[in-house]
Amino acid sequence: MKVLILAATLALARGEFFTALVDLENVLYTESGMLDVLDNYIEQQQKSLQKLRETAADLRKLNREALEDPESFLAHPVHAFSTVKRFLWDWVLIESAVRGDVPKTAYLTNMSEYQNYFPGKEDLSGAAAALLRLQDTYKLEAKDIADGNIEGVLKYQPVMTAEDVFEVGRSAYNGNDHYHAEMWLREALRRARVEEKEPAKKPKIGTDRNDVDVPTILDYLAYSTYSSYLALHFVWKLSFMNPSRLFCLIFVPDPDHQRAKNNKDFFEYHILEKKKARGDTGDIPGGNEIEASEDVVDLEEDIEEDDPYLQYSERQMYEALCRGDANVMKNLTDAKNARILKCSYQHYNKPHLYLQPAKEEIVFPDPLLIYYRDIVSDEEIVHIKKTATPRLKRATIQNSVTGNLEFADYRISKSAWLKDDYDPVVYRVRRRVAHYTGLDLETAEDLQVVNYGIGGHYEPHFDFARNRSAYENGIGNRIATMLFYKEEVNAFKDLGTGNRIATILFYGSAAFWYNLFRNGDGNYRTRHAACPVLSGSKWVANIWIHEKGQEFRRKCGLNAKE
Repeated sequence: MKVLILAATLALARGEFFTALVDLENVLYTESGMLDVLDNYIEQQQKSLQKLRETAADLRKLNREALEDPESFLAHPVHAFSTVKRFLWDWVLIESAVRGDVPKTAYLTNMSEYQNYFPGKEDLSGAAAALLRLQDTYKLEAKDIADGNIEGVLKYQPVMTAEDVFEVGRSAYNGNDHYHAEMWLREALRRARVEEKEPAKKPKIGTDRNDVDVPTILDYLAYSTYSSYLALHFVWKLSFMNPSRLFCLIFVPDPDHQRAKNNKDFFEYHILEKKKARGDTGDIPGGNEIEASEDVVDLEEDIEEDDPYLQYSERQMYEALCRGDANVMKNLTDAKNARILKCSYQHYNKPHLYLQPAKEEIVFPDPLLIYYRDIVSDEEIVHIKKTATPRLKRATIQNSVTGNLEFADYRISKSAWLKDDYDPVVYRVRRRVAHYTGLDLETAEDLQVVNYGIGGHYEPHFDFARNRSAYENGIGNRIATMLFYKEEVNAFKDLGTGNRIATILFYGSAAFWYNLFRNGDGNYRTRHAACPVLSGSKWVANIWIHEKGQEFRRKCGLNAKE
């Protein structure tokens, strides 16, 4: 009988589970089925596989806790990260143990039916990148995230192990993001030392891994900080550590640590080159002359120079709006930029709306931003989410040069497109949008339903195409957008005057705005973004309405910028 190699399946799987929380919920149910297969195998090997039984019990406990309320459980990004990580390490270790036994064929064959539902390495790196995105946007400390202290998540507070923290740091390291790598590797080092001193705090799952220890963390940490004297400090510690007594943290001369010796030469060369560029002719201090405490190091100058985010005012504005910073939000209350907040019931001379008029709020005059409350019912939302879930695929963007659809790190989510031809609920929603806006939806795009995963976001962008040739398809550019929300902050930034708009949209509500002026030019003040999801699962839907068919519904004005 052919033996299916589970490890290869794990390595090649590209499920992109991190892009939508609804897919991670399915992973939890998949894991539950996998545990049933594992239990059957364990029953046949009770005496010789006691250690495997204990591992399975720990996984079962985690899985049952998660399945009590999958959405709330995965709402915490640390839990979402750990769920992906289990498939990349813990289940691989289980397979290694099983592979040496006679009944392994039956186990691997049964497990193979789940192969299409496994997260892959891309999911682990994506989940780690999401934690870093949340850290930057909401100004969180690595220690707070590792301790599970994340605002808005009260039911669960998972604590990350040194191994978990190291994986985040290593992911940043592999992406040449040494700014974040240094933060997380420091925290991994601190936790590794605590776990070695207090074995009770060491995790039961994954304890067979031998590639995450203090020397390894120090080595990664040295590479991530090689441009400063701090790198030499960590290498000095590594070269004076006795490998035979690592768990006692006793530092003695160990000149045979070849990796540390090679790294030391590498760091000294680069530091010397940096000093020459600055005109500094001083000597490079030796290991014994470096400050012994890694906690007292001033790297502000390097961080200010190297952090790419600090170079873009829009990035700072976007993240500040997402956080709701007081200084940024103050602009919203200025008399000059004050929101209108004019509320009214409207039927727009549509018989369908006489008994149930639209709840219209004009939020901002320029760009015109209209907010509709209760535009979709709870039943309609449940139906749309249920219909869209099996159709969700990784969201793409259109390359402005090639015109091809491709993935992008600045848009992390999954989306599905629902047609109204065969779905009466989608048809009703689209007809309602036509009545509310007075626009023709014949050339409008299908209803797009989007689910945001771990730290899912969409950075500042326009809905209209700035290159007119992109819409030489007979239907024109995207003239307007109707965006349906659950609950999230939608941030607009006026690039011309610096006006900032932020509005909180609640379950069943929607925002509407025109992307184009009446003359067809794009309105650059409609730049908007979706903030990274700090907790919970965010669902949105939108309809993009095009120019064709609106000639007599939204006529050209006398003013070019009307």
